[in-house]
Amino acid sequence: MPASNEIDTPRGPARIDTDLPVHPATALLVLGHGAGGSVDAPDLLAVRDASVAAGLAVVRVTQPYRVAGRRAPAPAGHLDEAWAAVLGVLRDRHADVPTVVVGGRSSGARVACRTARAVGAAGIVALAFPLHPPGRPERSRAAELDTGLPTLVVNGDRDPFGTPEPGPAVQVVSRPGETHDLRRDPAGTAAAVRDWLEAQGWAAG
Repeated sequence: MPASNEIDTPRGPARIDTDLPVHPATALLVLGHGAGGSVDAPDLLAVRDASVAAGLAVVRVTQPYRVAGRRAPAPAGHLDEAWAAVLGVLRDRHADVPTVVVGGRSSGARVACRTARAVGAAGIVALAFPLHPPGRPERSRAAELDTGLPTLVVNGDRDPFGTPEPGPAVQVVSRPGETHDLRRDPAGTAAAVRDWLEAQGWAAG
């Protein structure tokens, strides 16, 4: 069972669920949830299981607004502020782990991208990155992926929020038949993440 506790942030307490590998962790993977969802989404749980098995410590972060019982997401600046505060605490708690990788699904992926440089992340795992609101491709959020850090995007090929294009540091895996929730084959999504982590040298092969 994961260890769960709360971390105070300027936006209220966030909750963290921590899963540790059997041996000393090769990296720390910190994952956030979607706007109205939870850290128990099938893709997040599958990525957690695969990553822990590959030697990483995994922390899933529940934003303060969700801890408080609200479904409507907080403003982007509030999300980023709370996330950065949690990452500061986690870096201290896991100071012996050499590498921090951030990520999440949908809204959580956007938060991870926007703050990755500021929190000292080495890379980003973006699940179901919402490239644009459904039916509004002109409102692209592609710039949020332009961090210069190694980034993996895993999106469904039927996602109404669109799928980003690959770039110099951005690898995109399109999952056939999947929509925004990535629920059809969580294990396949997790395998793509594990393979990418191994290719970056952050997971045990």
